[in-house]
Amino acid sequence: MASIAKRPNGNYRARYRDAAGREHSRHFSRKVDATAWLDTVTASVVAGTYVDPKTARTTVGEWCDTWLDGYRTRRASTVRQAEVHVAKIRAEFGTVRLSALKPSHVRAWTARLKAEGAADSYVYALHARLSQILSDAVHDGVIARNPCSRRTSPGAGKQRPYVATTAQVWALHDAMPEHLRSAVLLGAFAGLRTAETCGLRVSDVDFTRGIITPAVQYPAQDLKSDTARNPVPIPRALALELAEGADARTWVVESILGEQIGPWQVDRAIREARDVAGMPPGFRYHDLRHYFASLLIASGADVKVMQARLRHASATTTLNTYAHLWPDSEESTRAAVDAVLTARADSLRTRRTS
Repeated sequence: MASIAKRPNGNYRARYRDAAGREHSRHFSRKVDATAWLDTVTASVVAGTYVDPKTARTTVGEWCDTWLDGYRTRRASTVRQAEVHVAKIRAEFGTVRLSALKPSHVRAWTARLKAEGAADSYVYALHARLSQILSDAVHDGVIARNPCSRRTSPGAGKQRPYVATTAQVWALHDAMPEHLRSAVLLGAFAGLRTAETCGLRVSDVDFTRGIITPAVQYPAQDLKSDTARNPVPIPRALALELAEGADARTWVVESILGEQIGPWQVDRAIREARDVAGMPPGFRYHDLRHYFASLLIASGADVKVMQARLRHASATTTLNTYAHLWPDSEESTRAAVDAVLTARADSLRTRRTS
């Protein structure tokens, strides 16, 4: 519902009611301007891009607060990561109106972050978070379009995982406190993540059949994904190593006092042991998972087997992370093509002789 009325002072009052019944109006000195404004509003309603003028004044900071309130249904660790990203976004765009945020502003921000020395992966993560927040704003009708897109997205950067040698893994194992050596075995030979290792209970391991079935991650939270629950087969030698003294424990990896170990305790022990073992300064517990992946690839495991053993939700993740570890198939592809060409040449020779 829209109308234009001439006021006693000669101005034109254009007004309309939105879907909620609220009235909006503006005054113009010329009727043609009032008509153009109403036409613009009508077009946005038809196109599904209409935004309430009052809502359009919402700032990025205000919307971030609203967005975080709805995001707190996620795991605590996921929310904490989002809060870190939001703090960075609010520091840059907090007072800017959502409707005034443009793609050029986003590109300038990511370029400045890179110039300040931020890692490509971190800048990419911040852009992805901003895009997620603004996409929800579009879905909620707060803004018409998301200024973030593939054109504003920075490169994610490529970082090959560090793969330790077998000698380095055993040196790290021997340098760890005795009660934490099982953690190294779980990372290097079962591919468990840190929180999964700290949350692994003795009841989650079938020592007879040699199967680990992760159920929770530290302290007793849901796992990262549904695929993280997939069972992990382990060899008899590893099962026997983990079973030693298991009857008297609740957790596979425990403190000296029999208490559950936290991920920070494992990480701290890794940092101390890696220096003794001659590992690089940036070596982390998660790099043991990369060593596990390298073992599987060296044994001839294909992508689907790798995905299942690493419990990745997608084979794409497996390929993006470990494609460079697969042996070059140059000779096999050359032989396949050569076989076809040779067969063709033999066929032609047979025709000529006949």
